[in-house]
Amino acid sequence: MNNFAEKVSFIWSVADLLRGPYKPPQYGRVILPLTVLRRLDCVLEPTKEKVLAKAAELKGGKVSNAEPILNRVAKASFHNTSKLDFKKLKGEPDKIAANLTAYIKGFSSRVRDIFEKFNFEPEIARLDENNRLYLVVSKFADIDLHPDRVSNIEMGYIFEELIRRFNEAANETAGDHFTPREVIRLMVNLLFAPDRDVLVKKGIVRTLFDPACGTGGMLAVADEYLHELNPDAKLEVFGQDHNPESYAVCGSDMLIKGHNIDHIVFGSSFTKDGFTRERFDYLLANPPFGVEWKPDQDAIEKEHETLGYDGRFGAGLPRINDGSLLFLQHMISKMKPVKEGGSRIGIVFNGSPLFTGDAGSGESEIRRWIIENDWLEAIVALPDQLFYNTGIFTYVWIVTNRKAKERRGKVQLINGVHFFRKMRKSLNNKRNEIAPEQIDDLTRIYGNFRDGETWTPAADGNGEPLVVSKVFDNADFGFRQITVERPLRLNFQASPERIERLREITTFQNLANSKKKDKKQAAAEEAAGREQQEAILAILHMMDATKRYKEREAFLADLEAAFDAAEVKLTAPIRKAILTALSERDETAEICRDDDGNPEPDPELRDYENVPLKESIYEYFEREVKPHVPDAWINETVRDHKDGQVGKVGYEIPLTRHFYKYTPPRPLEEIEAEIADLEKDIVRMLREVVG
Repeated sequence: MNNFAEKVSFIWSVADLLRGPYKPPQYGRVILPLTVLRRLDCVLEPTKEKVLAKAAELKGGKVSNAEPILNRVAKASFHNTSKLDFKKLKGEPDKIAANLTAYIKGFSSRVRDIFEKFNFEPEIARLDENNRLYLVVSKFADIDLHPDRVSNIEMGYIFEELIRRFNEAANETAGDHFTPREVIRLMVNLLFAPDRDVLVKKGIVRTLFDPACGTGGMLAVADEYLHELNPDAKLEVFGQDHNPESYAVCGSDMLIKGHNIDHIVFGSSFTKDGFTRERFDYLLANPPFGVEWKPDQDAIEKEHETLGYDGRFGAGLPRINDGSLLFLQHMISKMKPVKEGGSRIGIVFNGSPLFTGDAGSGESEIRRWIIENDWLEAIVALPDQLFYNTGIFTYVWIVTNRKAKERRGKVQLINGVHFFRKMRKSLNNKRNEIAPEQIDDLTRIYGNFRDGETWTPAADGNGEPLVVSKVFDNADFGFRQITVERPLRLNFQASPERIERLREITTFQNLANSKKKDKKQAAAEEAAGREQQEAILAILHMMDATKRYKEREAFLADLEAAFDAAEVKLTAPIRKAILTALSERDETAEICRDDDGNPEPDPELRDYENVPLKESIYEYFEREVKPHVPDAWINETVRDHKDGQVGKVGYEIPLTRHFYKYTPPRPLEEIEAEIADLEKDIVRMLREVVG
């Protein structure tokens, strides 16, 4: 590269002119748009006069859309019809604000859209008001960013370095827009690793899509990687983001690198799918962790309900406070069919998508859909404290519809939580980073695809080897959730305390309520209802308050006899209300049975067991449940909505549990000795204090 560091330092030095009106986290609002503007100005310089001449020729003519024609004349995917450029902007200091605004408006529509998303006009006014605008523009005019002096690749690196510096300066919000490069590099390695032989072929062209592209880091690193692997290869990158500034930065980066700006779309991927017809070879994303999808709820639920699997969200909807799995479903919908070569997906999640949601929930159904279709290839657990805005552990999922033969029906879990080194200087929550050699190790472990592979974390090689790779069958992550019932056992007693409970039951209260609009009729009905209430209570008070029934049928017989004697009708709703009020659970009571003589289940004793898919639910029940609760049974009316068998099918991926290593507690003698030493130290220090 030609003086890369010098160019970055020169542009970065412009920030010195912003001190006062701007705080350091705000410098990017000015520097990034002006860097883009200066680069575009240099790119268009050779064809400037030809474009102006062609624009004048087309003006007032029959051509309704002159942009494609002017782009061809400009030999770029954009053009500018303003007579101004940076040199001329320097020539009129008194008109700098108006001229700069007019110059920006002279660009073709996609570039104007980018600057609108930058919201740059207020910054022009702010700089002008503080007498900084002319100084800043003049300094940018002094740097030559012409493609003959700064290639697209070098310009891309310069822009990425500026983005990185401004994100780190912002610190507290950097993680919203910036994924650490080492994480992206690892993801790209994992994504491209099986295809290296294909990607080195001359003239190879592949496509890559990021539906939450942010400032374009994923796209940039993937492009960089492929160029390193094969300078003759071409990666067509596509992205979408709903954050205006991130979209503007990403779009600018694509322009600077010579990519097609039409491939970067603004808007929510959920409600405004910018690529409905496209399918991609590779897909990468780091969607926001734990962000609710309520703003898009209506559109997502409508697509789920009306289109099902013909849409993007047919498998299920996760809980409203985390839309991570919606992004993955969206990406799966963009995979190429296997007959066209298939696709590979890499996505970063927090721990929630691994296990959140019980059998039958949206999350579990999405995992089931992915795993039963044999799309989940591998999951890599990353160290904590890697990201700027969160210190949590994260996980890279690799999903594909073209698994290698040896991986079919299998899922590889890799425990990479120990693959990190401490940073010299922390950046908000980011205190760790994955070293290049550790990225290579993780890539190699993934490629080896060995169950039980070990790795030694100590740099000197003397540490204890850790198992870091395990291979499972798809079915190992599935379970069948059975509903375990236990019989209802109640005693009954017409005691004053229990009779008083009856007054609180809604069914009993409704006897005295009236819905009639006619006041006289309503009053009469309410009076009749209260009279009936008192009659029922009087009958119950006449029963033996000391007698406790252990069998429901015996109590019912005496209850019905008491009502018959009082010539009061015992309706089904009142009967149910009385049984509810006068009963209490009693393990010594007889089992309550239905009309067919079958035991009634007690909802409060209901339990659930998750039985591995590879095991018989009945054998599991006899071994794990029956010995502890002999009167329990499996509720066979609860069945899976897909296969119709007893129990709901669920899927979870307990990655941490599979790599858990038990550490025995220290001997009691050792702990006691340590406490004794601490007590001695405390006594010594107290003596020093009091002299």
